[in-house]
Order: sequence, then structure tokens, then C-alpha cells
Amino acid sequence: MKIGVSSYSFSQLVESGAMQPLDVITKAKEMGFEAIEFAGLTPPEGVSALEFAPVVRGACAQAGLPIANYAATADLLCGSGGDLDAEILRVCGEVLVAEALGAPGMRHDAGWGYPPQHPGPKSFGAALPRMTDGCRAITEFAAARGIRTMVENHGYFCQDSCRVEKLIEAVGHPNFGVLTDMGNFMCADEDPAQAVGRLAPYAFHVHAKDFHWKSGNGPDPGEGWFPTRGGNRLRGAIIGHGEVPVVQCLRLLKNAGFDGVLSLEFEGLEDPIRGITIGLANLRRAVQDVYGDAWGG
Repeated sequence: MKIGVSSYSFSQLVESGAMQPLDVITKAKEMGFEAIEFAGLTPPEGVSALEFAPVVRGACAQAGLPIANYAATADLLCGSGGDLDAEILRVCGEVLVAEALGAPGMRHDAGWGYPPQHPGPKSFGAALPRMTDGCRAITEFAAARGIRTMVENHGYFCQDSCRVEKLIEAVGHPNFGVLTDMGNFMCADEDPAQAVGRLAPYAFHVHAKDFHWKSGNGPDPGEGWFPTRGGNRLRGAIIGHGEVPVVQCLRLLKNAGFDGVLSLEFEGLEDPIRGITIGLANLRRAVQDVYGDAWGG
């Protein structure tokens, strides 16, 4: 087990100009993370992600910070103007970015929105064959390059654990698994522990994330909160400060034999460096409590 960090945790600082993209690598190493995951790349103007990837890889190597995963966007239902083949081709281009980074795995989405804005039936069952075809084509392309692909419980439509499991079973490829995000199940109003328990056997990579929760029956809490699929409200939290049962989820992952990289993902309103620092300390204690001597940290 290694504790890594998603570059998304620093996105507020990069977007504001307070940090440059390569500064994230230095800062993550300085903070004590053992690996890094890139949620897309932010290349300089006029430089493609594929061209920038070797620069990022070199900076990580110099810092002694392994790249654990690469996360790319995808919408196999509506993306690329509704053309599935075009979206598959585009996402396979992201696989080449992951290969240039030297990442062993790549996460991509399956579909967005609820209900998804695609023509035809809106049910998950009706959409499953199309998502299955897309995921299988992408993972076959990636497998030839030694990269495992995974879908995350993300995007509302394919977010609850039973739907993600159905997609994994339908694709039926050993190179295809799940990026299990502890917190994201709450976006579909699902209990995180029950969901992690279902998907732990398929986990290639894990996100540790926390959320504050409010009932949708009350007034709109305002800026920083967003709706769940069922109309409740969530706000990003520091790990250990919210409602996600992180320790319970870790126990379920350990029981399933997961010993890969656990990436901290912070998206709260607090100062990112402070939020990440406190969250990392809390996460380290939780991992030590659950994994004990089996954890290398």
C-alpha cells in the first residue's frame, strides 16, 4: 500500500496561477506522498498533452515520485458528437499519453449526466451495450501497451456500485477494472462502505475522498455545494472531516486483498495545501490502523 495524491487536489492553485503544473510534482514529494496520479495534463500553450507527457515523466523521475495512474475524460454515450467510434479513437489517444507518462493504468469515464443526454432509451440497461463496446475497445488498445484501464464511479449515470459492477462484468476483460472512489458513491446517494464492499474485488486503484452532506429537504446551502443524483447536497471535505467512513472502507479493501496505490483527492473549500496536509495526516493514521505493518509508510 502506498499513499499517493491526485494532481486534481492542487487544481485550484494551478488554475489561479499560484502554482505551475510541474510545481505540483515538487510539492507532492515535499509533502511526503509516495506516488502521484495525474488528472489530465496542463501543457504550455501550443504544446500537446502527448508532447508534454515526457517532460512530466522526467520531472517525476527527478523528484523520485512514481506515476501511479492517469485520469482522462470520456463520455461513451454522448462524446464526440454522439459518434462512439470517434470517442473511442479520442480516448485511445489518451492511452498514448498515459504510455508516454509511463503510467501503469488509466481511468476514463463511461457516461455523464442523469439521465444522459443521448438519443434513445434512457435506462442503464439500454445504454450498457454501448458503454461496454467502448470500454472493451479502449482496454484492448491499452492492453497491447501494458496499460490497465478502469472506469471510476463518476458522472452520475454509471456511479452507483451495482451499475459499475454490471459494466465490469459486461466488458469481461482482465485488463479492465475499477478506480474505486470512496466519496463519489455519495453523489449517487449510496452508502460508501456498502459500495466499496461490492467493488473492492475489482479495484485497480483507489481514491480517498471525503464529503460534507446536507439533506435536499432543506434550503440551498449556497456556494461550494452541489446536488447528488437524489437531490441532496455535498461539499468537498478534508479527509477525516466529512461523512465518508474512510477506516471502514480501508478495512473492506484490505479484506479484498487490495495493496495498490491509495490517492488522496481533495476538492474542499479550504486552502488546498492546508486541506491536503491535514487530510494526509488523517489518512496515514487510518492506513496504519487498518494495514499496520503491511503498510510500507
